Amino acid sequence: MTLNHKKFLQELKHIAPHNFLSKKEDLYVYAHDTSQNPEKMILPLAVVFPRNKKEVSDIVKVASKYHVSIVARAQGTNHCGSTRPIENSIIVHFSFMNKIIQINKTNLTAIVEPNVVIGDLNKELDKYGLFFPPDPSNLAVSTIGGAIGLCSGGPRTFKYGNTKDYIINLEVVLSNGEIIETAKDLSKNVTGYNLTSLFVGSEGTLGLITKATLKLLPKTQTRLLTLAYFDTLQEAGKCSNEIINKGLIPSTIDLIDKITLQTIEKFNPCNFLVDKEAMLLIELDGFLENVNNEKKILKEILLKNNAKNITQTKNEQENEEIWRARRSAFSALTQLKPNVITEDIVVPRDKIVDTINKIAQLSKKYNIITATMGHIADGNIHPNFALDLKYEKDNFEKLKDELFYYALSINGTLSGEHGIGTHKQKYLKNAIEKNAYNLMKEIKKLLDPKDIFNTGKSL
Repeated sequence: MTLNHKKFLQELKHIAPHNFLSKKEDLYVYAHDTSQNPEKMILPLAVVFPRNKKEVSDIVKVASKYHVSIVARAQGTNHCGSTRPIENSIIVHFSFMNKIIQINKTNLTAIVEPNVVIGDLNKELDKYGLFFPPDPSNLAVSTIGGAIGLCSGGPRTFKYGNTKDYIINLEVVLSNGEIIETAKDLSKNVTGYNLTSLFVGSEGTLGLITKATLKLLPKTQTRLLTLAYFDTLQEAGKCSNEIINKGLIPSTIDLIDKITLQTIEKFNPCNFLVDKEAMLLIELDGFLENVNNEKKILKEILLKNNAKNITQTKNEQENEEIWRARRSAFSALTQLKPNVITEDIVVPRDKIVDTINKIAQLSKKYNIITATMGHIADGNIHPNFALDLKYEKDNFEKLKDELFYYALSINGTLSGEHGIGTHKQKYLKNAIEKNAYNLMKEIKKLLDPKDIFNTGKSL
């Protein structure tokens, strides 16, 4: 059906009359997410706020009828343009679907709606002695729906895995408005194809998630943070590998470089040293006796690998102070230049040091300030670029091209948790084996034949 804007908007508003925006002045805020601003700003036709799965289904049916694209959105913290509107699109905003429906301590599960914030969920789970391990740095605003869409990870991925490892069942609205459940609310289930994992990481291109059953874990008895400083990034990278090779499995090994440390101290002081080139932030967790034993082994490994100024926390308050500072890193970098763009690559662990060197070379070549950090234990590196896009955009695009093609050349990949969106699409054919790429395109056509879900942001 040819789009009749007035009729379409009338039908759409009828579904959620009190939760509907279509005035131009109301739509500007939804033209952006936290990714790099586009050359052309595009406003959605409308923003609609469903309250339940039936309203979501009805919205999808109307959009399909008029061939209007749907962009799913909650907090809009996506770094690669996945939650930004495109031409002839609406935003389905899940802010009202934020209920924790059930927490089952015996089954170690929680059933939640997509706009439940991960930080809030873990505060509630703490009352039951449970936790949801995926730990994105912006967990104070990051939602379950966004984490599922991107298959978010975070600092704990090395030990605990990422979001896909904790999604048991999904309720999904398909492109024809049909509602399905992808599995049963059971932690062990190999009956039929694994449809749940198909939707995890799909960035809203295959369906709209309206409910999720999560796998939980008992909360650990204690945790301890160790900070260790190094004269070079390369020494820090080698030490990270040595910790793992010696048999320790920390919940976190994060790398933070000198520029990041300096800007964090200005923005959110935590007594980090700012005269060393790198710091490793290492978290051990588990039973108190085990952690006390492991922290001694860890300190010995650090000393043998030229670590300096090693400190270990004494209580949970110190842990929280350090993590609060660590999570402020992206915001802190905004003090350096008008724009900060965070990138996200994953490389084999034995290529981490080479990749750190390559990032430094590219930053020097294109004269762009780069603050390197990342979840180094699983090879997920986040170079954060502080720049002024008005004057440095061309150089940044060249740097980005070289960085991504380098990562692919050493058998790495484009993203570990931030996603693809619009910003990394042109590299996809190089990142995925040809036959697998074609199969993915066929899956998209099968599930979304009219291409209404996040149009132009998939394969």
